[in-house]
Amino acid sequence: MDRVEEYRNILYKILEAHHRIPFGHGEIESKFIVDRDRNNFVLMNAGWDGDRRIHGCVVHVEIIEGKIWIHRDGIEDGITDELVAAGVPKENIILAFHPPYMRQHTGYGIS
Repeated sequence: MDRVEEYRNILYKILEAHHRIPFGHGEIESKFIVDRDRNNFVLMNAGWDGDRRIHGCVVHVEIIEGKIWIHRDGIEDGITDELVAAGVPKENIILAFHPPYMRQHTGYGIS
């Protein structure tokens, strides 16, 4: 299995597990959107918490040139530790929500 397919499967497994965690309040649904052709994985929340509308991206991850770019990570403990535990080398994980000049200090990939 090539690395991109391996990373697709790892991301799917991790985000699917988070998608299945039920909400303890409101009428909020988790939406898990996968575009395998373009290597994009999005986890978002939609619904109502009382009178407040909930609609937003929780996680957006993309595989670019064999590396996992995390554009948004709103999971409580983050997904980077889960990616590393699944066998993804830290240098293949890019914390894209940090500006490029900060990435060298993260312990993860730069670009």
